[in-house]
Amino acid sequence: MEFIQELLNGDFMPHGHCLLWRTDLLVLHVGGDLLTFIAYMLIPVGLVRLVRARDDLRFDWMFLMFAGFIFFCGATHLLGIINVWHGYYYIHGIIKSATGLISIATAILLWYLLPHAINLPSKRNMQAKIAELTRAEQRLAESNLRLEAEVKKRTAQLEKMATTDELTNLINRRETMRILDIEISRATRQHTPLSIMMLDLDDFKAINDNFGHQIGDQTLKTAAECCCQQLRKTDYVGRIGGEEFLIILPDTTIDRAVELADRIRISLQQYTSANNSIPLCTASIGVAQCHKTDNSASLIQQADEALYQAKAAGRNRVCQAKL
Repeated sequence: MEFIQELLNGDFMPHGHCLLWRTDLLVLHVGGDLLTFIAYMLIPVGLVRLVRARDDLRFDWMFLMFAGFIFFCGATHLLGIINVWHGYYYIHGIIKSATGLISIATAILLWYLLPHAINLPSKRNMQAKIAELTRAEQRLAESNLRLEAEVKKRTAQLEKMATTDELTNLINRRETMRILDIEISRATRQHTPLSIMMLDLDDFKAINDNFGHQIGDQTLKTAAECCCQQLRKTDYVGRIGGEEFLIILPDTTIDRAVELADRIRISLQQYTSANNSIPLCTASIGVAQCHKTDNSASLIQQADEALYQAKAAGRNRVCQAKL
């Protein structure tokens, strides 16, 4: 009890005697201590609020140590004001001692923290790292664009390989049948005419046997070119067998199809007769027109029967299916 009474004894000579109780000195010392106390109380509050708001800070405990250190420093200035009129020097001394202890602890922890803080990347390093990452992202984006373009190119090549006859560069049998089904559905739905041609090169086996397969391949290419030269952009020609071609003619009546077939036949005969690099080649062509009840199989069968009629009649001619 005596210790506590002595501790709380404020009867020591007030500090104001040292200032001779002059108004100007009191204002300077009391005003300075008061402003410092207010500032020292606001700083810890701000640090505590920062730590509570940012739970991702790596060294939040260091902020709290600084807050405690600054708080005790502010308390010494508050006791300095009180001691101007009352001499609570024991309490003042205890607060100063506590301030010294927390100051030493903060300094020790600061030196412990210093290597970690030094190793933190600087703003310049962060900017350099960000720039490097940005360049890496740009390179990755460019690489992805090149890869995407390559994939699209390769996909287009594969699609072409899947739908194109390698020798003649015409559409292959599968693609020809797919397009024929589409055109039959469209013609039936829109009530428009649709005709097809079945073209077969005459005595093609003899060309292969007598001149070789390379000349035979060149003859097939020539036949494909003659067909394409006579057709419209809306027409389709596909190689569906060894020397057989199927030509699809949307919006075309059988009479117009027969005229076109004869032009193709004559074009092939004239071209091969005038070209010394390949033998004379003729074609027999069967023409059929789609009816409401037809599907791809029945329509091809009609054209095929007309083709056999042309073959039986002596080849190098056009025959149309019976209406």
